[in-house]
Amino acid sequence: MSFVDDLRDLDFQNLHAWPPAAKVGAVVIVCALIIGLGAWFLVKPVYEDVQRAQRQEMDLRSTFETKQKKAANLDKYKQQLEEMKEIYGAMLRQLPSKTEMPDLLVDISQAALGAGIENDLFQPGNETVKEFYAELPIRLRMLGGYHNFGKFISDVASLPRIVILTMHDISLKPAKEPGQLVLEGTAKTYRYVEEGETVFDKNNQGGGK
Repeated sequence: MSFVDDLRDLDFQNLHAWPPAAKVGAVVIVCALIIGLGAWFLVKPVYEDVQRAQRQEMDLRSTFETKQKKAANLDKYKQQLEEMKEIYGAMLRQLPSKTEMPDLLVDISQAALGAGIENDLFQPGNETVKEFYAELPIRLRMLGGYHNFGKFISDVASLPRIVILTMHDISLKPAKEPGQLVLEGTAKTYRYVEEGETVFDKNNQGGGK
């Protein structure tokens, strides 16, 4: 008789009549089911919590190592920052100073005349002081040929000091005279803010003009 036949012969309504081997097997099966269900409902959440904690530990360790490397290189970063400030300051000091600005404006105007450009309007406005530099707008209306304007830009670039001249709201139109152009708009030039000079004082000075 096979094991399956033995199971069929068992009377599930009369467990006391089962042979000892069947009773032991039933107990083993029930215990296995209890252990399996317990593992599923109790052990699995704990296991998932452990895995989650391990992942958090890895993330925290990675973050700690990254911050530790940054902290180890902090002095180096500070040194690099100071070097960059020195380079930036040296570049700013290549711009015209406060006392050089009037002469610079004359040089720009003379460069235009020397290039064959007629200055119908060359009017400096009020200076605006930023944190490290000051910005001076100049309203322009110039008359000249294409090559005259090219020579003007080249002559400005050849001035002894570094001159930054940016153009804003510029229009370039044909003039009544053949081969001539009319340039209108605003140019801005820049100087560096000297040590001890305050934005408050400069803005008050500019607003009083």
